[in-house]
Amino acid sequence: MNSIEIAEQLRDNEENIILVYAFNSTGKTRLCVDYKNLTKNQETGAHAGVYYNAYSEDLFVWDNDEENNNEYIRLNIIYSSLNQYHSFLTTNEDIFKQKLALYNPRYNFFFNENENPERGIESIIFSRKDDETNKAIKISRGEERIFVWCFFLALFELDAWSGIQDAHFFIDDPVSSLDDHNIFITADSIFDIVESNYLTKRIIVTTHHIGLFSILFDRLKKGEKSGRYKNLTKPFILTYRDNNLELKHHNKDVFLFHLHLLQTLETAGKEKLYLYHFVLLRQMLENISSFLGSGGTNYTLAQIGVADVAEAVNRINSLSHQNAYRMQFNEMTPEEEKLFKDVFDKIMVKYQFILH
Repeated sequence: MNSIEIAEQLRDNEENIILVYAFNSTGKTRLCVDYKNLTKNQETGAHAGVYYNAYSEDLFVWDNDEENNNEYIRLNIIYSSLNQYHSFLTTNEDIFKQKLALYNPRYNFFFNENENPERGIESIIFSRKDDETNKAIKISRGEERIFVWCFFLALFELDAWSGIQDAHFFIDDPVSSLDDHNIFITADSIFDIVESNYLTKRIIVTTHHIGLFSILFDRLKKGEKSGRYKNLTKPFILTYRDNNLELKHHNKDVFLFHLHLLQTLETAGKEKLYLYHFVLLRQMLENISSFLGSGGTNYTLAQIGVADVAEAVNRINSLSHQNAYRMQFNEMTPEEEKLFKDVFDKIMVKYQFILH
């Protein structure tokens, strides 16, 4: 299938909440664009929904003001059809600030509005929080992407497109440059969008990030509020092979993204381990046990040679069930690291996975 055919498959899907997992370079952004073109009014060209993707980020461009030694460095907003909705932000700036505050920004910002309200916000000036002179600065690429993401989040919450482009929200990979801490904040933000809109809008989220996919899947299909969403949620895996795209329904039995998951755990073990990595470790154990047909992590732990299986199961379950899918990013204690590395190393020795 090609990207347009996949877009048609998503359009014709009955469920209102769609999650799509795919590796980078599979074609998620192309799919977002094809879905936009497929669902827009073919006579007027009006969009049916609202989209956040790489093109959304490209609307924000730095002007380094080189001719004045960076005196008036600013982030310009390229004019588009979205500018007419910027007034929702400037008149409700507190909503935007609340979204941004969750990411603990180290800067202040100021909107430069166009004289014509229809032209929206012209640019944004940033300054350090501890600088009383408010000298303009350039924020990092990661900070910029968080800022742009919050910009769109606020517009989503304010329902700026109500009655105009309100058929769906399509969010394509909002976490491409975020660290693991911010993944949980971003997942919470997306879940808030789902809670507020799932009965009236279709919500499509595509991501290459295994953690974000797992967090959203767990909360929508198995979480404490999942009774509202699980029958309205359909997760997919998008794959690319031999010049063809395939969209597979991720059923509740087995989803073998194990190599990517193992790579994530391996990297974490070499760099820094947080408590939420036990969530992913437990998921890995469950995948292996499902593949082996045992139905339990205790069987897998016994197979890989863990000495006290009952104790290991209790500790892993405890560490992975304590609200870890939200903001559970405390660093592991030395004892917890020892357990994690012992189980992970035994998995690798037993099954000889080739990760690279």
